[in-house]
Amino acid sequence: MRRIQLYLDDVLWKALHDRARGSSTTISELVREAVRERYVPNLEKRKKAMLAIVGIREDRREFDDPEAYVRDLRRESRMDRLTRIER
Repeated sequence: MRRIQLYLDDVLWKALHDRARGSSTTISELVREAVRERYVPNLEKRKKAMLAIVGIREDRREFDDPEAYVRDLRRESRMDRLTRIER
């Protein structure tokens, strides 16, 4: 853990002081919690978002046989793929 110094205006300090006193914690812990919520990625939210997109493209023809699709991609040139998509 690292130590930092913050300058808080009176209104912010009083709000944190009152909250810390009411919840039997410290101002430092409240600040750490607020920073964690705001700036550290929420693993549960990310997992929920990832699960929401699972299967979103399962109706695509090329995913019926993914190995064949990848083999075809490796065989063709980029221009072949682009012209095939435009048709």
